[in-house]
Amino acid sequence: MKAGRVIARMILAFAGFMAVFPLFWTALNAFKNNVDIIVRTPKFLFQPTLANVSYILGRSSVLEALFNSLVISISAVLIGLVLGLPAAYAMVRYPNRWTKDLQFFVLSIRFLPPVAVAIPLMVIWLQLGLYDSLTSLIVTYSLVSISVTIWLAIPSFQRVAKEVEEAAFVDGYGPYAVFGKVALPIASKTLVGAVAFSFVLIWNEFLFALMLTSGNAKTLPIVASELSQQGMNVPWGILNASVLLLSLPPLLFLGVLSGFINSTFRKT
Repeated sequence: MKAGRVIARMILAFAGFMAVFPLFWTALNAFKNNVDIIVRTPKFLFQPTLANVSYILGRSSVLEALFNSLVISISAVLIGLVLGLPAAYAMVRYPNRWTKDLQFFVLSIRFLPPVAVAIPLMVIWLQLGLYDSLTSLIVTYSLVSISVTIWLAIPSFQRVAKEVEEAAFVDGYGPYAVFGKVALPIASKTLVGAVAFSFVLIWNEFLFALMLTSGNAKTLPIVASELSQQGMNVPWGILNASVLLLSLPPLLFLGVLSGFINSTFRKT
């Protein structure tokens, strides 16, 4: 048994190392000069520089894209929660003959190739005069966040005991009060995963942002990709600094959610 535990811990440690080391190496390269990156033998000891980070933070296009990404991601996630959570609860507690079809439709949205959806959406936003705007991206990504929220929230509400809700009805609670004051707080611990997944999915999305923007509403992944379009002279330090900037908001967001989950479990 002890040998099995040691082997299991070694496998977990190796898996953790494989997941963390690329992030560590990217962060390290963000503070290197280009000559220290383009070498046959990787350098762990070098003269650090802030030029790459200063270049990224000094570009107005990067700061605008960072603002756009934050507004779009947060807005889409909130819309997904406001519309997706009641829909998921209704599917669980008030099923009808269309419920399974609706669940399959919600899941099928994730099956479609993004390019097959992006082209019609581009035509729609062009005709409405909303192409290359925050509004068009927020609405587009809200479709994604709503489908993800519904699909991940359904199992969470299924785990809520019906007896608890029936007791709330006996105490005089209406359907909306039962949802908001009973079912939602009980399921909130597992619903945090849906929030995190939706945020990271929207934050990292590239194709929709590429096809639905041209300048005003560019997101951070689009601007970061443009930094590599400099011919043979690839600025590896700048690229690593942009990846570091792109990775920080999701990591901070997940850290805040982890703290919320831990504090919630300690209270209960």
